[in-house]
Amino acid sequence: MYQKKKEKLYITDLVDDPAFTYPAYYILSASMAKNEMLHAALTALHSYDFRFYETPKSFDALFKTFDAGAFALYKEKYIVGFFGGKMMYLESHGWKSMPATREIFDLSQWLVC
Repeated sequence: MYQKKKEKLYITDLVDDPAFTYPAYYILSASMAKNEMLHAALTALHSYDFRFYETPKSFDALFKTFDAGAFALYKEKYIVGFFGGKMMYLESHGWKSMPATREIFDLSQWLVC
């Protein structure tokens, strides 16, 4: 079966002086590697610049972020998106399904744009 080509998106291509450099890159599909909203979320995460983010007041606010095509931040460590009815978080080797633990229901762990 045909595999879509994956690309490496290096953090140093987005942020000149990142606050942390791990992971140094993310492996993404070509369309995700060009996604401006993902770039903004990665830039905020790796520069610790959360001035445009706030803690959501309700889960409706969190899912409005996802519905708008934007990405939320979880525990100021992960980029989270909502694809195909699943919450996914970004690791260096791509998107992983987010496990439903008690912690994810604590809104204070989330930041939305």
